[in-house]
Amino acid sequence: MRRRKSGLYRRLAWIFWLTAIAGTGFVWYLADRSVPDRISIIENQQEEFAFPLLWKTTLSSGSTEVALGNESNIPADEITISSSEPFSIFAGEKGSYQVDLKLLGLIKFKDIQVDVVDTQYAVPCGTPIGIYLKSNGIMVIGTGRVTGEDGVETEPAYGRLKSGDYIEAFNGAPLSTKEELIQKVENWEGGQASLTIRREGETMEVALDPVKGSDGQYKLGAWVRDDTQGIGTITYVDPNGNFGALGHGISDSDTGELVEIENGALYTAKIMGVEKGEAGKPGLLSGVIYYGPQSCMGEISSNTEDGIFGKVNQQFKKELSGEPVEIARRQEVKPGPAVIRTTVSGETKDYSVEIQKVDYSATKKNKTMVLKVTDPELLAFTGGIVQGLVVRYNRDNTGNPLFTRFSGACPYFH
Repeated sequence: MRRRKSGLYRRLAWIFWLTAIAGTGFVWYLADRSVPDRISIIENQQEEFAFPLLWKTTLSSGSTEVALGNESNIPADEITISSSEPFSIFAGEKGSYQVDLKLLGLIKFKDIQVDVVDTQYAVPCGTPIGIYLKSNGIMVIGTGRVTGEDGVETEPAYGRLKSGDYIEAFNGAPLSTKEELIQKVENWEGGQASLTIRREGETMEVALDPVKGSDGQYKLGAWVRDDTQGIGTITYVDPNGNFGALGHGISDSDTGELVEIENGALYTAKIMGVEKGEAGKPGLLSGVIYYGPQSCMGEISSNTEDGIFGKVNQQFKKELSGEPVEIARRQEVKPGPAVIRTTVSGETKDYSVEIQKVDYSATKKNKTMVLKVTDPELLAFTGGIVQGLVVRYNRDNTGNPLFTRFSGACPYFH
């Protein structure tokens, strides 16, 4: 009987400590999400903050350009706060500085980057735009079998190339398009070839033997792509013409990898129809992209996890409507009523939404807010969240229109 009780006590003790550890970890997780990793402050201004922590916390500044203050309001390089007690940060000259946060004054919790900036303004857009990206190298989508002239199937690229590789050169000859690669391979005279590839940022040489197919032409046995296109939304344009779009990076639809780009361009786009969304199933937008010199609206310089960025041209600026507004800093975004701007109906309009949750941590760069669409008109029109379906418009050498329909890789709402 005594042994059974002793075993029961041990199990209860284990349960207690495991629950305590799990609870502490969960509280730590919530605290990490509530405290921003990065904040912005206007040059020569003071701003007040409050972090919802359960413990006494010590904040220390590593620079004289960032001064801290609490209830005493006396600037200092180190202060102690309790729970969600407000405190202030005064910023001096522009630059990036660091504030250290320690729990109970002893346990290092995180470093907060403080960016001291000028007041920034931008025009919120919500404008549909056609997107074309030229990859930096020829992306390998996957490998496949080749039927040789003897009727035997082989897979020459298997184990040598993999999805997400970028082919940069064939036998030392630089390549910029998949057509150049195809031509080099088709003109191959047999034997081992060398490919210069980029894999996860590292350049390497890969040797393989192109196979002469049943059609008499040599093949690598690899699916490749050198460009990506789709429809998206211009989020903002600043007074200098710099734009941000999408709010997330463009990934290849087959590999799921973020596309490493050489350059890109924006083109005129028009939304033609909407398929309403349902519970568990996002809706669909269909539209047209007009490719051509007269329809070019700007250049894309980077494709990142946070979106695509670049510069619009004068033609886009002429069509831009609305006044610049001050850009909110990360820590200023709070749960509550808000509006989103979109041209989904054919005209640029603002619709009501509700910010239900804000994640201030840096772990989810492009998914830091949970939004609920509350506007009856937008709900009736789209059913909620929609994603893009593009009808690509182009012309062949004879001037005849060519239409290609494909599923948009980029969601339209962000």
